[in-house]
Amino acid sequence: MNKQKILHWMEKRQSEFTDMAKWIWEHPQLAYEEDFAYNLQVSKLKDEGFTIHSPISGISTAFTAEYGSGKPIIGILGEYDALPGLSQKVSAVQEQVVSNGPGHGCGHNLLGTAGVEGVIALKKVMEEENLSGTIRYYGCPAEEVLSGKTFMARSGVFNDLDCALTWHPWTSNSATNMSMQSMVSIKFNFKGIPAHAAASPHAGRSALDAVELMNVGANYLREHVSEGSRIHYVITNGGLAPNIVPEYASVWYYLRAATKEQVEDMLRRVQKISQGAALMTETEVNSEMEAFAYNTLPNETINDLMYENMQESGSLQFTDEEQNFAQEIVKTIDPDILKMAQKTTGELLPITYQNDKQTLGKTMPGSTDVGDVSWITPVGSIMTTCAPVGVQLHSWQATASFGSPIGFKGMHFAAQTMALSAYDLLMNRDNILDRTKEEFQKSTDGKRYVAGISDEVKPPCIEKIDNTVGTNS
Repeated sequence: MNKQKILHWMEKRQSEFTDMAKWIWEHPQLAYEEDFAYNLQVSKLKDEGFTIHSPISGISTAFTAEYGSGKPIIGILGEYDALPGLSQKVSAVQEQVVSNGPGHGCGHNLLGTAGVEGVIALKKVMEEENLSGTIRYYGCPAEEVLSGKTFMARSGVFNDLDCALTWHPWTSNSATNMSMQSMVSIKFNFKGIPAHAAASPHAGRSALDAVELMNVGANYLREHVSEGSRIHYVITNGGLAPNIVPEYASVWYYLRAATKEQVEDMLRRVQKISQGAALMTETEVNSEMEAFAYNTLPNETINDLMYENMQESGSLQFTDEEQNFAQEIVKTIDPDILKMAQKTTGELLPITYQNDKQTLGKTMPGSTDVGDVSWITPVGSIMTTCAPVGVQLHSWQATASFGSPIGFKGMHFAAQTMALSAYDLLMNRDNILDRTKEEFQKSTDGKRYVAGISDEVKPPCIEKIDNTVGTNS
């Protein structure tokens, strides 16, 4: 089966995967709660003859689906969790389906479905051509809280891969040559002494005062961190009532920087600030680490292969109706934001391709737990047009786009690109696996992956671990 036959097969079955993406979009669920998407994808892959391993790494909504045997082992990463508060109809005006409900404002209904589509197409190829090797789809929960793949990586489920492929919905078609930042998610909980805030404030010790002093200290730290670093926080508990000195208060921090080492240094300093705030207020403090994702390591060799196959997959075409919907969507975006987004392209829905080498070695201000995988095995990644230029991820406009035909077309394009690229990797065309691994060894510079979260930190959903997955190599 040559590549055109792969594309022809995928074209014939597009509607099945459009339906899957639409159903997941219509049933959005938050991190570690993705039962609907999990069951839908597991059922489909099982029916197609894949061997399912689940639960994975103690997470009930994590799984792998595998076909074939022996080397090479090619992985495709999938995600399917939604975001809180981004419920939205497929509409160019803000209309929630469920008040303050979750929604797919990051397009994970598309991301995981494209992976399922790609591995099923690959299985057909392997059967017809009697190809050796293994393909494995990873159903990865909880990317939005940046910990699903970290727990999976910590238990070794990616260790035997020769390489992995992934993608993300975006507003252009391009190889992802930029790195994404390392990030830690950590909560600080203060305990004070309650008292009547008017009659006996001297008897109390305010946990909220400690939170606020900590935030002041962290804000002064901003001047003294590496360029491009980010410190975000929200107060998750500020007390019960104004007339009670708060006994308990909590603040949740995200710390981001270009490398894991830089984030570790920021974390050390922020922890000292929390201890200082506790000393100043005579309160107690403890912390809970929620996630610690590595920065991503782009693999130029695989990205070039994916870019080549993106061109071979053909071009995206959008109908007049889709163009009109895109026009209506961008009318709702701040004109200054829109102008900035559109300054590099004249296309509202880009159908051209990019492989910008000038971005190699640079970092974009976002994070993903794909970073952990990229320090274990070479990972290639692309983005495809699933929303009009100017739409920002994690917005209601993004949710609307990712549930529309625009999003579905970009998803199929990504699936085709991954399937063709994985076929080349299975065939080891032009010794690409050797070149990919040589680049990986150079990029990691001998650094061994060690999960940022300790063994004491457990995933929210604890299940019996399936020990048949995750052999070391």
